[in-house]
Amino acid sequence: MLEKIRQKCARLSDHPGFTSIIIGLILLNAVLIGLETYTYIYEEFITWFFIADQILLWIFTIEILIRLIGSRSLKLFFKEPWNMFDFIIVASGHLLVGGHYVTVLRILRVLRVLRAISTIPSLRKMVNALLMTIPSMGTIMLLLTIFFYIYAVIGTTLYKEIAPEFFGTLHASLLSLFQVVTLESWASGVMRPILAEDPTSWWFFVTFILIGTFVIFNLFVGVIVSNVEEANQAENPSPTDRKLEAVQKELAEIKKLLKEQHSVKK
Repeated sequence: MLEKIRQKCARLSDHPGFTSIIIGLILLNAVLIGLETYTYIYEEFITWFFIADQILLWIFTIEILIRLIGSRSLKLFFKEPWNMFDFIIVASGHLLVGGHYVTVLRILRVLRVLRAISTIPSLRKMVNALLMTIPSMGTIMLLLTIFFYIYAVIGTTLYKEIAPEFFGTLHASLLSLFQVVTLESWASGVMRPILAEDPTSWWFFVTFILIGTFVIFNLFVGVIVSNVEEANQAENPSPTDRKLEAVQKELAEIKKLLKEQHSVKK
């Protein structure tokens, strides 16, 4: 009896229609949360917003329970990081109820929109590929930190008196350099006032942009693109990759047979 219920829940959770409905409800939840930011709309329909939120919360709770029952075991269900993420987001809606947690609860309700990532396979694949880049980015982040720190110290030393609002302190310099490296109003907002006082300051900004924006940031992009391509190849191997895999399997079998024959002769 329990096995039949588990199988029915597993079939239901894997059904494309069930997934489409959940995605639609997640998007509806996102629209409602967006409408709540308009005070005049929220105050006029506050009761309806509350009812809709509770209905959606319980629908998502039932969805998690269906997937949980349909799983072979609790260990397998929670072994999947996306299942754990969904469970925490939904459970928080039940646990953090009360006036003291209103702000936290609203933030967590917004995070329900992120469940679209765990529900839509293509988005989940993309995020998994991005997460794979984190270990590779460690060295690049270290390089970027050293680079920013060196230029922040130089900028504070040279331009502290000229532009204290940008380079008055070390943390102000770091923030200003972040603005410069994003190329957001770096010339008119940061460089030009300093250049008017110190004509030789151009080398500081030009070298920082050349190294920071065009070299180090492109390393980030290269790592991300490389890992996304590797994830796509792993999921959809090319004919050449399939042939290589088949050849490797045949070689492994031949080695195994040779070892067996060698052991028999001994």
